[in-house]
Amino acid sequence: MSATHFSEETHRQLLDRIPHCTGREVSEWMSALADGPAFFRFDEKVSWLRSEHDLSYGHAKAIAHEYDLRRAARNLL
Repeated sequence: MSATHFSEETHRQLLDRIPHCTGREVSEWMSALADGPAFFRFDEKVSWLRSEHDLSYGHAKAIAHEYDLRRAARNLL
């Protein structure tokens, strides 16, 4: 899977649409990733979200990216 990067604006737009498109809040997706299998690689998280939760590539990628951003921010504290 390629590591194509979204702009920050595109990332935010995708996050804003996730509740409407998936029926779950972004916070619920963060919990699903935290409680799911321990993946180290970004593409593993995206693949898991797509296969387990039937998400589109764009939404899965945005969720995995946001998860990594939030985890990195917590590690800085």
